[in-house]
Amino acid sequence: MNVLKMFDLTGQVAVITGAGSGLGFQFAEAMAEAGARVVCGDISADNAEKTASHVAALGGEAVAVHADVTLEADVDKLFAAAVDKFGTVDIAFANAGIGDPVPLLLHEYPTENWDKVVAINMAGVFYTCRAALKIMFPRKRGKIINTASMWGLAGPSSVFPIPAYAATKGAVVNLTRELALQYAPHNIQVNAICPGFFRTRISDGAFDDNGFVETVSAFTPMGRVAEAAEIKGTALYLASAASSFTTGLMLVTDGGCMAK
Repeated sequence: MNVLKMFDLTGQVAVITGAGSGLGFQFAEAMAEAGARVVCGDISADNAEKTASHVAALGGEAVAVHADVTLEADVDKLFAAAVDKFGTVDIAFANAGIGDPVPLLLHEYPTENWDKVVAINMAGVFYTCRAALKIMFPRKRGKIINTASMWGLAGPSSVFPIPAYAATKGAVVNLTRELALQYAPHNIQVNAICPGFFRTRISDGAFDDNGFVETVSAFTPMGRVAEAAEIKGTALYLASAASSFTTGLMLVTDGGCMAK
């Protein structure tokens, strides 16, 4: 196959959680630019609609669905909408996630903050992967891409204490490995993206703080924070035939942080 054609997603259907902003918006744009039809799920109905409208403006097909990934019924509704609108699901991004509401040492950490992060970052990924696999397994084909983090591979307290985020992203990393093994015989590839510091809504407030930007830029070997659009190539690789023999991969996109 021609190498460029490996990245062609024409006719495929991609479902994205957290599609209304940040990396999810970039995933939606990348999928549409490669020819996929896109189902934009987000807890903000307005943001989901904005992303779907953006896809349409690019000449693609999209549908917006209000979906809170902490609610099993909402996630099932999201995938049902994909099937109703486009007939199937070929690609699923379990992307919706949040950071710790306040960075704190664990002995100071409120239970309600812990529960909120776990519900979105862990249960939401479980619901999303399960709903996708129910569609993909009978067809014996599919791509699942989980959004983990470089902090799923190392502790973040060298920069700031975010124990719930670290715990949940570590769980996403190992769930990705487990699902990759379970579904490898069934031609379903399950991988994760492990971003470093990107300018997204999950950290927009932090990037208003020049001290924070200086700190994380100094921590990053490339000396800067990534723009959200720099994730698009990573996403397309994992969603396309270019990664047909790649599963269980934690694709780190962090400007060199984890190489240290």
